[in-house]
Amino acid sequence: QVQLVESGGGLVHAGGSLRLSCAASRGIASIGNMAWYRQAPGKQRELVAVISSGGGTAYGDSVKGRFTISRDNAKNMVYLQMNSVRPEDTAVYYCNGMSTWGKGTLVTVSS
Repeated sequence: QVQLVESGGGLVHAGGSLRLSCAASRGIASIGNMAWYRQAPGKQRELVAVISSGGGTAYGDSVKGRFTISRDNAKNMVYLQMNSVRPEDTAVYYCNGMSTWGKGTLVTVSS
């Protein structure tokens, strides 16, 4: 089992940047895919980005070219760098790994 804690959310203006962090309670080197999801008010949770144990990445269409997922196995951390944010990126962002979810961190993008 692993526990995941997200941080780094907040209020940002459109066009700005934000970096989210996900701290794991145990080593993640042996964990396969780690991912970021988001859920906007009144909408279903959607995949934002996923990173494999080998560093391969994939992104949702709406964030391609703007967001970057990365992982630091030595620090048990997963990151989401968010650039050129838009009001439609406003959501609670969740870290996921080993079928475990964190509690989320709120990102609000003002226009």
